[in-house]
Amino acid sequence: MTSEQRATLDAILRQNSFPPDIGLEEQRAQLRALLSAQPLDPGITVTAGELGGVPTAEVTVEGVDPRHTVLYFHGGAYVMGDAALSADLAAQIARRTHAKAISVDYRLGPEHPYPAAVDDALAAYQGLLDNGTSPADIVFAGESAGGGLIVATLVNARDHGLPLPAAAYAMSPYSDLTLSGETMKTKREADPLMNPDALLARIPDYVAGHDAADGLISPIFADLSGLPPLLIQAGSHEVLLDDAVRLAREAAAADVEVSLGITPGVPHVFQAYHAILDEGATALDHAGQFLSGHLQASTMMTGVSDE
Repeated sequence: MTSEQRATLDAILRQNSFPPDIGLEEQRAQLRALLSAQPLDPGITVTAGELGGVPTAEVTVEGVDPRHTVLYFHGGAYVMGDAALSADLAAQIARRTHAKAISVDYRLGPEHPYPAAVDDALAAYQGLLDNGTSPADIVFAGESAGGGLIVATLVNARDHGLPLPAAAYAMSPYSDLTLSGETMKTKREADPLMNPDALLARIPDYVAGHDAADGLISPIFADLSGLPPLLIQAGSHEVLLDDAVRLAREAAAADVEVSLGITPGVPHVFQAYHAILDEGATALDHAGQFLSGHLQASTMMTGVSDE
């Protein structure tokens, strides 16, 4: 964990930061270029599929016997990204959890505004259950908007009477689309990638006239009671830091088992840079231990063998 690694990453991200005045299509292309610049490990296989009528990218890792399933939700402020672009990060979690990952290609705004993403996420989870996968063998994971979406999906699944997965892992969750967190201002200069003005410009594309404080849009305002154990990680150099801290606080107040990890000096979704940043690999290792522990405990409680 070196200051040199953090400084190098900071410089790279500042060169690729999103100016607030560019259009959505240009932002989409910029994100695609940034994520595509990190080639997949040869041992990672990505296969197109579907769950509950929702397109998916199934990610498997060579040498891993997939005993469990990570249902993964990508980031992109609900208007950018796709399931395959997040395959590396999904694979890193799958490898550490002895699982396969299924990344959900939920619909994006403005072509498909809220509640399309929320509906697709729930349909994919329902499809996974309908395929015979036990909830005890499922965990959720996601980054940025995907981190917020996993919490919204847990709330939505609970309210629809579905059994909940064993645990969930949120990386730098975008959980407050009202942008009311203090770190939107206090971390503006420290954040090398995310710009509050750029976030603000994209919110109407997704919210489309709905109340941004709706609990399924901004799960920080939802009733979180009854949710499974939750791991939240964020970096101290990101404007969404308050989203993570307040989400953890709300979960704890609702008696949810929650673990919050803040890594100093690192940016938004720093785990994605695990190949060049020791802190990223360490955070993923911790997440793997957290998820594996709860999968094992959940399996034992249901009396289902892991063999």
